Amino acid sequence: MPAAPPVPREPADPLRAVAVGVLNLSGLGIGYLLTRRWIGLAVALIGTAFFLVAALPADPDGVSGGVLVTYVVFLLLTAVHGALRGLRTRLSFPPQTPLALLLGLVLLAVPAGAVVYYDGAKDDATQAMLLDRLDKADQLVATAKAKPFLSAKSEYDSALGSYNDLDSKHAGSKAAKKVPDRLQTFYTAVGAPYDQKKYCDAIEPLKYLRTVPQHIGDKALGPLAGWPDDRLATSLYECGMTELTSPAPDSASDGGKLGELLTTFPKSAQAGKVEPAIKANIDATAKGLGGKDPCGTTDKLRTLGEDAAALPGEKAGITDALSADSRRVDGYVETGTYNCGLSQYRGGSFDEALTTMNGFTKKYPHNTHRPLALKIAIAAEIATKVPAAGKKVPSMGSGGSISVTFTNDSPDAVEILYTGPVTGSFTLKGCSGCSRYSSDSLAQSLACKGSGKHYAKRTLHLPTGTSYIMQKPIDDADSATPIADTHQFRSGYIYTECAYVLESYSF
Repeated sequence: MPAAPPVPREPADPLRAVAVGVLNLSGLGIGYLLTRRWIGLAVALIGTAFFLVAALPADPDGVSGGVLVTYVVFLLLTAVHGALRGLRTRLSFPPQTPLALLLGLVLLAVPAGAVVYYDGAKDDATQAMLLDRLDKADQLVATAKAKPFLSAKSEYDSALGSYNDLDSKHAGSKAAKKVPDRLQTFYTAVGAPYDQKKYCDAIEPLKYLRTVPQHIGDKALGPLAGWPDDRLATSLYECGMTELTSPAPDSASDGGKLGELLTTFPKSAQAGKVEPAIKANIDATAKGLGGKDPCGTTDKLRTLGEDAAALPGEKAGITDALSADSRRVDGYVETGTYNCGLSQYRGGSFDEALTTMNGFTKKYPHNTHRPLALKIAIAAEIATKVPAAGKKVPSMGSGGSISVTFTNDSPDAVEILYTGPVTGSFTLKGCSGCSRYSSDSLAQSLACKGSGKHYAKRTLHLPTGTSYIMQKPIDDADSATPIADTHQFRSGYIYTECAYVLESYSF
């Protein structure tokens, strides 16, 4: 049979090719659908599906550049391939090519709308991420509030860094708009010790808050920038007042917390209260000088005077007033030192009383109590050997009816101390021809009895009754041991006392 005639090819239609290509740009493979290219349709849909899996759900970082470029190239290839296939292939629908082109242009709204939607979803994801960051910073602040400041400082730093990042790098975000309120909470949390009236504990946190303006903009802080100042001044004042009688180890040279107040906030109301408070504290403490603990009161006054002298009052203009307070303390300490020594003596602390009274008589030579203080020191020294000598406070009396002659049979000068009805002391020069005795029996038979020796002598007239007498070397380097005895003086007798040194030898 004769061969069948060849099927005539569809004439080329460039407009139809463009229409098919535009229809494929929607990503849905519509151009392939209308030209009945089922494999191409499947490939187009699968490619779009892969892209959607990679892009959704939207996150703040968006679609990676590689995925986006790959998909765009894929769409262009489907458009070019579809256009080539549609050049000579009739459309199943619509019957007219211009209508198909119009449909393709309309369907381009699909990817355009998808882009708009994705940008919105990406922005929402970004907002959610920033709000989550804000929430984590809030949690750090809440956790740190329950801890001591030093152990919580790193958490406060981290939270502050998050607030700063939100405020400076994401200023228009929902999270950034909440930063000012969060900073109010932050300040309240850090400054909590102040609200609890733990003023010493509040100082470091409040100092920390004064550094926040270095990290956060003025707009976000608002009035919080000056929030710590008055609180810090109050804390320095209240804590400094507690240091007046129990100073910190490092507060002596710079005045401690009060010194810091006077230099940091010299014109504040709190700084204006420092000198009057110190003056009132000095006067109130001085009332205890005649009480049960004059020694402790004197120590407190001495500390107050040192505090007043150490305070830097130049900027606050109170230097002269502080100097006057320090001088007033010196007068109180003078009285307190005497009262302290007297209290120690009456309490039987004779060694302490001796030290206190000796220091008093040397430092205050013109004090009206000095004569009695000298006698108390004598009695206290004797009482360290014979406690009964310290049962009564010495009187200022002198003289008596009993003659007592003291002789020094020693090559060294000696001091004679006596107390009882009368109290005093004197010295006897050493005897140039005298020597130390090797045994007590030898001393008993020979001391003060040499006819050819020139003994130093002195005669006292003492009242009848019990007296306590001590003989001791004058030279502190002398190793001789002082001796004290109790004597009963009766009328009608003449008494003699012989001082000598007994030297013992031992291996």
